[in-house]
Amino acid sequence: MEPITLTTDRLLLSPFTPGDADEVHAACQDPDIQRWIPVPSPYELRHAEEFVEVTVPDGWRNDSEYTLSVRLREGGQLIASSGLHHPRSGAWEIGFWMAKEHRGRGYATEMVLAMARWAFTDLACTRLEWRAEVGNTASRGVAEKAGFTVEGVQRSGFHGRGTLRDCWVASLLPSDLGLPCPVPYLPSST
Repeated sequence: MEPITLTTDRLLLSPFTPGDADEVHAACQDPDIQRWIPVPSPYELRHAEEFVEVTVPDGWRNDSEYTLSVRLREGGQLIASSGLHHPRSGAWEIGFWMAKEHRGRGYATEMVLAMARWAFTDLACTRLEWRAEVGNTASRGVAEKAGFTVEGVQRSGFHGRGTLRDCWVASLLPSDLGLPCPVPYLPSST
């Protein structure tokens, strides 16, 4: 798939460019990002360069991961990254990080909802999943504000830095956003 651009009332979600490496590197110096996101630690400039020059373009080219940079609509510095990955049987998983100085303003929820609407309308996504290591309450708060239903704890479900950890799992369905699903959904009657 060719990279796309999404806009919200306040945000511009667009393809990363090689020139974004310095900003990715700066954002990923945040101890919270290094704690909760499975990025290399310490996070060096070469990691950011590989991310924007290899990982992101390869994901789009292989239709395996669609990652976008996030900036305020009026321009300025990189404030976040969001991606859809691990497609399987109509379901995608969303992942994201937000630069420390931009947290607490609702940008993450707005970004997640933009990615969700795009997944449901353009990718024929039937279920969007969110997973985060148990304890990542900030990410869970974003997921819940975006309308995800927390389904429970997946034992040994999160792999990062050579260890497996338990993770929270949540889902968002097209109907949760008032959108049609490409496949009929029959909830259990129990």
